[in-house]
Amino acid sequence: MIHHILVAYDGFEPAEHAYDFGLDLASKHKAKLTVLSIARPPEPAVSVELLAVLESATEYYESRFITLGEKAASLGVQPRFEIKVGHPAEQIVHFAEEAGVDTIVMGHRGENLLQRWLLGSVAKRVISYAHCTVVVVR
Repeated sequence: MIHHILVAYDGFEPAEHAYDFGLDLASKHKAKLTVLSIARPPEPAVSVELLAVLESATEYYESRFITLGEKAASLGVQPRFEIKVGHPAEQIVHFAEEAGVDTIVMGHRGENLLQRWLLGSVAKRVISYAHCTVVVVR
């Protein structure tokens, strides 16, 4: 049984599909739904840049959360929205463990081969390290 769903949300199209999928799951299973967005600090983190990046990310995600919340309300779901700072895969896995999530839903971003080789895939890392079921939506 699915009790708590975590949707990893970055605002791109695959994340929108993942949110719709997670919302549908939450509605059908009467599960708790949490939407997690990650503000990734610049590397190396320079304090002036860091503050600007975090403020910008927070404003962006909070504006998106309004629309996501309205969509959820139409299905009778009340999601919790969170913004964390750090590496996306690490934050998703850590949050899922701490919050007792049993299903992570996330989009698959179609990065090119070089980007995947250099940076690694967030979805691949979450699948490798998560303690629970991970659904990757394309």
